[in-house]
Amino acid sequence: MTKTPETSLVISRAALVTNLRNWRGLRGRMILYFSLASFAAALALSIVTYASTRTYLLKQRTEFATRQAFNNAQLVRTVISLNSSDAGDLMSNIRSERGGYAVLHLGDSDSFYPQEPLRFTQSNMPTEFVAKTLSGVTGRQRFLFDGEPYEAVGVNIKAIDAQYFEAFPLSDVARTLSTIRNTLILGVLLITLTAGLLGLSISNRVLRPLRRVTSVATDIASGGLDIRLADETDPELARLATSFNNMVDAVQSRIQRETRFASDVSHELRSPVTALAAAIEVLQARRDELSERNQQAFDIIATQVRRFDRTVLDLLELSRLDAGAGANNEETIHLAKFVQQVATRHGFSEVNFRSTLDSSDEIILDRRRIERIVLNLLENARDHAGGATAILVTGDQNELTISIEDQGIGVAQSERDRIFERFARGTSSRNSAGSGLGLAIVQEHARALHGRAWVETSSSGGARFMVSIARKSPTETNESQPL
Repeated sequence: MTKTPETSLVISRAALVTNLRNWRGLRGRMILYFSLASFAAALALSIVTYASTRTYLLKQRTEFATRQAFNNAQLVRTVISLNSSDAGDLMSNIRSERGGYAVLHLGDSDSFYPQEPLRFTQSNMPTEFVAKTLSGVTGRQRFLFDGEPYEAVGVNIKAIDAQYFEAFPLSDVARTLSTIRNTLILGVLLITLTAGLLGLSISNRVLRPLRRVTSVATDIASGGLDIRLADETDPELARLATSFNNMVDAVQSRIQRETRFASDVSHELRSPVTALAAAIEVLQARRDELSERNQQAFDIIATQVRRFDRTVLDLLELSRLDAGAGANNEETIHLAKFVQQVATRHGFSEVNFRSTLDSSDEIILDRRRIERIVLNLLENARDHAGGATAILVTGDQNELTISIEDQGIGVAQSERDRIFERFARGTSSRNSAGSGLGLAIVQEHARALHGRAWVETSSSGGARFMVSIARKSPTETNESQPL
């Protein structure tokens, strides 16, 4: 089937939905739980580590600042007590930490003497902190100066009625804490990623047996009823495999019984139906000798016998398909030419035919299955939708598509999946003749060719029945595939 931008968009959305559903499954939950648990543990540990480190570094810095401030305050008290030299000269020579600042207040003159008057004064410190120290209370307080963190220490020097202030930079501590914080954040992310990968690895190992079950179940659903799970060494998995195989045995046995019953019934009905059909053909030649009322009764009987005969034939074919009979009899053909020949041979030559395949494009297919698919779709259009209007054969490097459009009212969205079920009838065909098995046979033959059948709405408003089949070039190995 040729992919249009709209088709590609639909496929992308479907793939996205499928991926989302997969992540909402057991594997996704396991990965999510591993990741969340690891993230929570790493985050909690990082918070505790950062908080402890921050407390320790700030405590060490505060103790150092307090000791240095008291030492400098003692120096100021000694110098001023022994020598009443100018306080400004004293403060200009005071040794403070690099990036730090000092301020002296003398109570007798109520004057402030900053270490660097043009850079830092008492006005740059918190007002409440300065007032508290001036009242005689020794303390410390953190503040911001020029956008950088500082810690101020205020010392009351009673002997000389003075107060000494020193501000210590905390930028080195802040940089250290920033490095630690970034490292911890990176560590949390790496731990979470590692946990996610670990969860993925563990989920793959845990789900590997389930994937084997899924694979076998898919093969069984495709018709491989002889497939079984291999024996497991793990006791729990061994019980699962045994239960699964027992279930498949029971299903296979029941299907075989039902298939055999349907086949036997169809064969038993074939003989009397054939006899009835022959009798109808004999009576058909003498229909004009009957009264009008008897002619009407004869026509009803003839129609129902033909319908019954078609139903029995369809049931026999489905029985063979269900039993796995009729492996693909493959040969090299040109699909477009063959489809056109089938339409012409069965009286549908007036239907508009188009193909996008190259005239030299030959593939390996089962002619019998293709003919049955095309004929059933054409007859379905004739019997239930006013006849077929177009036949289109397209393809790409992976698959081929046969499309048949009709001039009916189309198929309702709610009926598009059900219409390919056995004995299912669409709204437009409930009063029409037919066995209700034609489209089911189309679907079974399409699956045998590794494809599928579906229905869309054509540009004219009718139905467009489409069948896709896997492409197999003549260069590939010719292997028969069972139904």
